[in-house]
Amino acid sequence: MVEVTDSLTCLFTAEVEADGDGGYAVSVPKREIEHGAVTPGETYRIAVINRDKQDAAAGRSDSGGDSAGERRDTGPDSGRREDPAASGPPVEEGEVREVTIETLGDKGDGIAKIERGYVIIVPDAELGDEVTVEITSVRDNVSFASVIAE
Repeated sequence: MVEVTDSLTCLFTAEVEADGDGGYAVSVPKREIEHGAVTPGETYRIAVINRDKQDAAAGRSDSGGDSAGERRDTGPDSGRREDPAASGPPVEEGEVREVTIETLGDKGDGIAKIERGYVIIVPDAELGDEVTVEITSVRDNVSFASVIAE
């Protein structure tokens, strides 16, 4: 299991590509720039995790896929989604979750992290709150939620 620190800015999947000058590059998705998670010209520390090795460590393998090459999660939550490490966000609009507010954003919103370091932003929540939230908006790297019970 990969430990995710509180300083995680964003999380996405990308390919390592040759840059034409004998080096290699990882392209940051445009949505990360648009959401303000990454600023062009700044320097960031990145972690590179081999997806195949991570899938194997989580108990997933290509042998569980269908003839089109899709993977299926064989872990304890396998009925929930196919291959959560490679597919989109681990939540859906309208979903209800119990979360703990781990930090506060620049504007005072509560921030909770769930599986794979995925971020849920919860307005009107305080640091340390353990709340039940309903997911109101889902994006690839972050979701927004409202508190329905404290």
